[in-house]
Amino acid sequence: MNQIAEFIWRAQEIYSFIIIAYILLSWLPNARESFIGEFLGKLVEPYLAPFRRIIPPIGGMLDISPIIALFALRFIAAGLIAVIRFFVGG
Repeated sequence: MNQIAEFIWRAQEIYSFIIIAYILLSWLPNARESFIGEFLGKLVEPYLAPFRRIIPPIGGMLDISPIIALFALRFIAAGLIAVIRFFVGG
């Protein structure tokens, strides 16, 4: 059971780092058009899109949806671990 929980938590951490790297690429000119930027975009944009539809940018420029998405990802991982522990035990 601990191995499953550890896997879920590590996967959440890795995906969080990928999201952060993608966000940091937005600070560099033309970085999102590079191979790495496009690759990260394919991994991250499907997850961020629903948050961007719900949360508008502040002042038309500041996008806080990735922050909310990171909180949601952590919450989902913790909830999934709790549900697994409830049904499996441990």
